[in-house]
Amino acid sequence: MPATDLLPLAVVVPLLGAAVLAVAGRWLPRIAVDALATTWAAAEVLCLALLWIRTDPDGRAVSWIGGWTPRGGHSVGVVLVADRLGGGIALLAAVLVLAVLCYAWRYFAEPAGAHGGVFPALLLLFEAGMCGFALTGDLFDAFVFFELMGAVAYALTGLRIEDPRPLQGALAFGVVNSLAAYCSLLGIGLLYARTGELGLAQLGAALDQRAAGGHGGPDALLVCAFVLVLAGPLVKAATAPFHFWLPDAHAVAPSPVCMLLSGVMVELGAYGVARIHRVVFAGPGGLPDGAVRTTLLAAGLVTALAGAVMCWQQRHLKRLLAFSTVGHTGLFLIGVALLTPAGLAGSAVYLAGHAGVKAALFGLTGVLLDRFGSVDERGLHGRGRPLRVPGLLFVIGALALAGLPPFGTGLGKALTEEAAGEWLGWLPVVFVLVSAVTGGAVLRAGLRVFGGIGAPPSEQPWEASTSGEGEEPEVRDPGRPLPAPMLVVPGLLLLGCLAVGVLPGVARALAEAATAFTDRAGYLADVLAAPAPATTGPAIAAESGWTAAGVGLGLLSVLLAVALATAAVRRDPGRGPGPLYRATVLPLRRLHSGLLGDYVAWLTVGLAALVVALAAQL
Repeated sequence: MPATDLLPLAVVVPLLGAAVLAVAGRWLPRIAVDALATTWAAAEVLCLALLWIRTDPDGRAVSWIGGWTPRGGHSVGVVLVADRLGGGIALLAAVLVLAVLCYAWRYFAEPAGAHGGVFPALLLLFEAGMCGFALTGDLFDAFVFFELMGAVAYALTGLRIEDPRPLQGALAFGVVNSLAAYCSLLGIGLLYARTGELGLAQLGAALDQRAAGGHGGPDALLVCAFVLVLAGPLVKAATAPFHFWLPDAHAVAPSPVCMLLSGVMVELGAYGVARIHRVVFAGPGGLPDGAVRTTLLAAGLVTALAGAVMCWQQRHLKRLLAFSTVGHTGLFLIGVALLTPAGLAGSAVYLAGHAGVKAALFGLTGVLLDRFGSVDERGLHGRGRPLRVPGLLFVIGALALAGLPPFGTGLGKALTEEAAGEWLGWLPVVFVLVSAVTGGAVLRAGLRVFGGIGAPPSEQPWEASTSGEGEEPEVRDPGRPLPAPMLVVPGLLLLGCLAVGVLPGVARALAEAATAFTDRAGYLADVLAAPAPATTGPAIAAESGWTAAGVGLGLLSVLLAVALATAAVRRDPGRGPGPLYRATVLPLRRLHSGLLGDYVAWLTVGLAALVVALAAQL
């Protein structure tokens, strides 16, 4: 089957599976629902794997649904476009959905009648939204798929409707992301008013034609449209100051859902930023690369540092891991902001490795909820000692998060550091610090929970109120034996992260995909069925292997993480915070108020700041 025929199936298969499970799940026994959902998810993985294989590494597969191909460069049809990077992130999403379904086989102890096929149906619907967003070639369809993904994510976050906390987290998640979506829709409307087009390639070509005719250029409308369109992806990517919803949602969502939210959904936001900018706004009729680079670099830098600082302050394990996702997403955004094949290649490898590690760590946090009904780092002090295998996997995940060679996170960090250092020599320092602090925070929690290392916990007045003690268990029979999938799946995810760093073919393929992704002229030519410019041709792929500097900086991050974690567990628990904490960390913590109105205000402030920052550089 050619790649053009596989493209529609990549969206239809999970949609059809969700419909079947929602109906048949009411009558099928629990084991049959789980088996059917897993089989359907495996079929989607096979479909996307074939799509990846049959897509030209230097080109794209294009499918116009219903044969509505462009006429004279214009079209009204729905188009799906797969290059190796878009197909790769769709495949990553499908693999994680399959892993989550396997992990959750015996995670929820309710009988099938309690949820029927609702949970697996929602997961497949979520998968359809993610894959559709990664593969669409139309800006409005991207909005539709993004909203499908978001609406299902709200439902998954508030799945336990008997507890008000998940509903509150889902409400904050839904309101902030919906407001960002409305901003994106307004930006799409501005672009349509100017060009009369909605397709990504058509928009880019129309803006270029206006510039060639002397009517284009970066004016106020284009700047506002750019910021508004990117509002949705930036909020999904938890870019500061749009990130406040993320830890609140992760704190209350079921652990299998967190595996997807942090494993791939947030990263899809960074992918959306790269795709929309590259195809629509990177041409002569778009915005200057220098202005975009500076603005996105600043946003990524603030996000990375804020995420790392807040990660270290947490004792609620889910919030800790959520803030580490914020920090690492900032690093991904820095790689994207470089606007180079090398930066994008590093971010792609980093993203692939991070997906496995972060999903594994959330899965292991689910083990703690299964056993103890708590995710409080201090309340669990030493209680995880009998869980030797989960403890070992948790520590390995922490070290991998810090950038330990030869894990894929370490390789992605090394490649992005090298690319970033070519633009600003001090940027690698940011990568080392953020990786060390986030990895050290997770390692500190692992040492306390699974090793009982350090002084016994004691409540202090300056401690965060979101401790995670007294969480509603996500299972109803904590006395049961630990289900095997809850250990096997995190172990396989960590092996997948290791494979990204060890198997040279994986990183090389991602680097080649990133290079092809930056070929804007080739994208426009393939989608619009127009001759490619003579200058367009296979570019030299970005570097994808280990270097001595990359290994050295990775080991430095790990050593710093170990030092930070060791110092933290040995620190006197009665010792109060110092003046540096009061001057820097405490104000940042106070910004995370948990109030929805504050989050909406920061959304407005952030968008205004982006408009001003871009306009000031034109």
